[in-house]
Amino acid sequence: MSTLVHIKDVLSSLDQCLVKDRHVLRSLCKKAKALPAGDASRAKLDKQIADRFAQSTHKFATRQKQVPAITLVADLPVSEQGDEIRRVLDSHQVVVIAGETGSGKTTQIPKLCLLAGRGLSGLIGHTQPRRLAARAVAERIAQELNTPLGGLVGYQVRFSDQSSEQTLIKLMTDGILLNEIQQDPYLNRYDTLIIDEAHERSLNIDFLLGYIKQLLPRRPDLKVIITSATIDVDRFSRHFNDAPVIEVSGRSHPVDLLYRPMSAEEEDYSADLPGAILDAVNEIDQLERAGQTHARGGDILVFLPGEREIREAFTILKRADLRGTELLPLYARLSNSEQQRIFSGHSGRRIVLSTNVAETSLTVPGIHYVIDSGLARISRYSYRSKIQRLPIEPVAQASANQRAGRCGRIAPGLCIRLFSEEDYNARPGFTDPEILRTNLASVILQMLHMRLGLVEDFPFLEAPDQRMIKDGYTLLNELAAVDERGTLSAIGKELARLPVDPRIGRMVIAANQHKALNEVLIIASALSVPDPRERPQEKQQASAEKHAQDKDKDSDFLAFLNLWQRYEGHRQELSENKLRKFCKEQFLNYLRMREWRDIHRQLHLMCKELGFKLNQEPAGYESIHRALASGLLSHIANHKEERTYNAARGRACMIHPSSVHARRGPKWLVAAELVETSAVFARVVAKIEPAWLETLALHLVKRNYSEPHYEKKAGQVTALETLLLYGLPIVVNRTVQFGRIDPVLSRELFIRAALVEGELVTRAPFFKYNQGLLEAVLDLEDKARRKDILVDEETLFQFYDEKIPADIVNSVGFHAWLKKQPQDSLNFDPDFLISDRSTGINRNAFPDTFSFQGMSLPLDYRFEPGHPADGVTIKVPAAALSQLPEGRLQWLVPGLLKEKITALLKGLPKSYRKNFVPVPNYVEALMASLAPSDVALHKAMAEKLFRMTGVRVPDDQWPIESIGEHLQYRFEVVDDSGKVITQGRNIEQMLRPANETAQQQAKQSSVQAAQMQSATTWQFDDLPEFELRRQAGIEVKMYPALVDKVNSVTRESFTGARWSSEQHKLGLWRLASFYWQEPLTYLAKRLPQFSESALLFAPYGKADSLKQDILMAAVRLSLPLVAGSYPRTEADFKAWLERHRGELVACGERVARQAHAILLAHHQVRKQLKGKISFAAAFIYADVAGQLNQLVYPNFLTQTAPTWRDQLIRYLQAADKRLNRSAGIPAAENMVVDELHKCWQRYVDRQKSMNETQQFSAELMEYRWMMEEYRVSLFAQTLGTRFPISAKRLDKQWHKVIAE
Repeated sequence: MSTLVHIKDVLSSLDQCLVKDRHVLRSLCKKAKALPAGDASRAKLDKQIADRFAQSTHKFATRQKQVPAITLVADLPVSEQGDEIRRVLDSHQVVVIAGETGSGKTTQIPKLCLLAGRGLSGLIGHTQPRRLAARAVAERIAQELNTPLGGLVGYQVRFSDQSSEQTLIKLMTDGILLNEIQQDPYLNRYDTLIIDEAHERSLNIDFLLGYIKQLLPRRPDLKVIITSATIDVDRFSRHFNDAPVIEVSGRSHPVDLLYRPMSAEEEDYSADLPGAILDAVNEIDQLERAGQTHARGGDILVFLPGEREIREAFTILKRADLRGTELLPLYARLSNSEQQRIFSGHSGRRIVLSTNVAETSLTVPGIHYVIDSGLARISRYSYRSKIQRLPIEPVAQASANQRAGRCGRIAPGLCIRLFSEEDYNARPGFTDPEILRTNLASVILQMLHMRLGLVEDFPFLEAPDQRMIKDGYTLLNELAAVDERGTLSAIGKELARLPVDPRIGRMVIAANQHKALNEVLIIASALSVPDPRERPQEKQQASAEKHAQDKDKDSDFLAFLNLWQRYEGHRQELSENKLRKFCKEQFLNYLRMREWRDIHRQLHLMCKELGFKLNQEPAGYESIHRALASGLLSHIANHKEERTYNAARGRACMIHPSSVHARRGPKWLVAAELVETSAVFARVVAKIEPAWLETLALHLVKRNYSEPHYEKKAGQVTALETLLLYGLPIVVNRTVQFGRIDPVLSRELFIRAALVEGELVTRAPFFKYNQGLLEAVLDLEDKARRKDILVDEETLFQFYDEKIPADIVNSVGFHAWLKKQPQDSLNFDPDFLISDRSTGINRNAFPDTFSFQGMSLPLDYRFEPGHPADGVTIKVPAAALSQLPEGRLQWLVPGLLKEKITALLKGLPKSYRKNFVPVPNYVEALMASLAPSDVALHKAMAEKLFRMTGVRVPDDQWPIESIGEHLQYRFEVVDDSGKVITQGRNIEQMLRPANETAQQQAKQSSVQAAQMQSATTWQFDDLPEFELRRQAGIEVKMYPALVDKVNSVTRESFTGARWSSEQHKLGLWRLASFYWQEPLTYLAKRLPQFSESALLFAPYGKADSLKQDILMAAVRLSLPLVAGSYPRTEADFKAWLERHRGELVACGERVARQAHAILLAHHQVRKQLKGKISFAAAFIYADVAGQLNQLVYPNFLTQTAPTWRDQLIRYLQAADKRLNRSAGIPAAENMVVDELHKCWQRYVDRQKSMNETQQFSAELMEYRWMMEEYRVSLFAQTLGTRFPISAKRLDKQWHKVIAE
């Protein structure tokens, strides 16, 4: 036979070959025709064609011989139309067969295809929406053909392939067929495809129908049968160019419909769903008793939207105590054993409370009645919120009819609809197909992988909404599976090969990068199957306890890992039966655990094909959750308040109650899914750190930049960067270089901050020169309190902007350019810096120092109203603060004197101010006549104004403290090192910390340290009146003194002359007591009336304390001191002692007698305060008791100067007279007592303040005893006073105190 004839025969006999070989043989024949007959390559090709043709025809013939005897089930409606179906199939490429449940289309059509000669050149592929159905249908067809399963009839579902080379009919899930398209885009393994249950319109079914429509022109030999319930079959016909439709009747019985809408009306059904169901059950019972139903005692199927509604209805029906009635819940999450209970035998009536799982997936036997709520949870993806929602909504008419049909399978039935007929008629005819209510990411991914073109152009049965397509791309972009042009990335190509949801696939890919593949494969496969953990309704607590052993405190994902490890440990040790028992005890679904392992195995194999490697070391928490988060970037959330979280894209969510974090959630979380039911819940949650997300989401984050500014240390412009992932701040205010982000703005900011504002760190000569010029002008502005002398910053910016190149954005670049420029290229001209507006400024009116007593204190000027340092600041060493001349300080500096005089005049009360108008004239007159001195400015002004006008302004009317703060000196008190220890404008408030610091520094002096030792004899050098010490570079005066330490004396230095003098006086007396120890011991033994005195003093202290007080008072009395002539050398001190040695005993006896007299008088008054008194007298007695305590107390003899000690008896006598007045207590005395109390309290406060600030005031001591004289004048005028006294004189003395 010639070669030409051979090729012709092959081409004419292709219909006797397998479909998968036909294209190959055509291609080989075409190639052979192009070669010369005698060519060696031609001969080789001829042999190849012959071999392939022979093998293919042989397999075809073998398959033909294998076709078994075929018998259709005669009583099935589809069998009755078998010839018609074969006829139409023979003449059309696509046939649509519509038939109700029970018509036999699923089991008989594959056999009809075999009768029509199909299945010889390729498989008869038969798809089912569910794995269980694929397996069950295969078993049924194999049984009817009397052939073993896996031979002529096989099936393939995920993880299980029961088919072989001999298989003619292959049952499979639609997902399996979709996966085969990737390796076999022309579906050459099949000569016939049956797409069963097409009316369910799942995503897979719609995608298959669209793909097959594209494929048919390229596969004219392929026959396609679409089977559907009688739901919208015309749509399928139109999709395939008006393909013929064959309708097959079902085996069903009539169903009566009753519409019973829920209503608040009394005669209607209850308005709440559980109550309405109970009403329907009662009506069925009544109809049965009345004989108005086709059956009696039949089972009832109730359709409810969800588990919660089932539980509520279960509770209501159980409470109703329906006799002889069994209640069974039915929903997908129930364990297999619980679902199987609906098939078990029973007596009495059974009420099955079910979700829409009983609508198509499961056929509940024995149903005579249906109660339809008309509601279902329909999964819908929201393109707005980007979450899968499960809202409860009315079912479509087709679903309502399907539900009603469930009670007409075995006999005529009754369906009670809990909604009105009008409501039913207004509902849509069909439920929206899944493609219109789900995210299309997986479809788009596979289309891109298979190069099927744009989604918009794909012939879907119903084109998805453009917004849903966009959302699909959005998710793929989130997963980095597509680039900005919408084409597959490297990650996308890997993702398309993984047979799982794209999110889960992305986790697996990331796990390989993060070395966490072992762990993430387990978690990812767990997320791909229904949760294997069962929670039976009657064993909620027990199941929760079993499941708790796998919980992780931070992550629900790790609970899967823990469960896997626990299960695997038992799986390897236990037999299958024992493993099943273990699962039952642990409330685990055995079949789902197996499915979990199967998915894990498949993923593992796919990872090996992709070259992924399992990690050898266990992965840490961060690595695992980084990988998980890579697939869940839009499922992150951060805590907002209480149980609410801010989720991606501005949504709010809550952690699902099943999570380990339900009670107290983490700050940031990632969730496996966000589902909206009664609220938006985050399910399967883990704690994460937002910092982990940046590297995972670089393609998604939005970068916001704020506060661009120049960093002096870094020498560059930086900004605060915030990274937002879907609106959530995963990085907040991170410092970044701004030069690469916005070079134009960075250059401007660099010039303004580094050069104009002087922030540049440099040794460049121009910079030091320019800064010196600027500081001189700025200093002049601060002094003159004007801001118009220096040119504005814009002028300085323009100067640099014109000279510096456009690409300079930082210090490094600037210095590199500067090296190549002349040294003075950026120098300012001094005249350039002075503005045209600056005139009439006298620099000499603003001195740089304040000088007194040989000290020169630096002045610092600042013009910044509102700032604490606004005005003129004197920098003063701690030791010098108390020495400052407060009167002289009021004069401020010449340049501000005019403004201060004006402020003082304008601040006077109107009654005085009106005498000095116009104010400017008086200001000019005062400026001309006043000269700075140690007299306070306001006093000098008052004197001048009195001379001018005859009006004298009292001291307390001047607004000294209320004028602007810049018109008062500010003091900065520093220690030896120049460190500021206190600052402010009130010297008195700063004296205490200043004096403490000064004394501490004096003690630290090495010279002083040697002299600071305690001594009871003169062991000191001569004490000068003052000594100079350098503090913070300034020489200040310190005043040395001997200090009384009771048991010794020390040499210390003080900042104030008067305080030092007072301390030195007390120290001299104490030192004298050590020298006179012998005569004092003698005196102590012969003190007159001491025993009585000690008894009288007992309430206040011990006898020895009184004795020491008498002796010390005797020392002081016998050794008088004259101010200005205190002994300051050892010789002077001893001479002073010798002069007065003979006076000690007499003085001691005198003090002892005086003490006895005082204590006796004191006692006489004190004892009158005891006993019952009236309420009116209590106030007076309390005042007298207080006075007594102020006169007699421990050490009162030494604490009271001799002059005033001599008056104590008179004061006590005055108190006695007050208590013994015959006229009684005047009505106004309470007011007087209040006045006295206020006077005493301000004395105490002032004395405390003076002691703390190391100040001594003779005027304050005078004030103290004037209060006692005032008491005498009030309560015992007959005793007389030492001097005229009144409330006004007392107040005048107080003004002297505060004016010091």
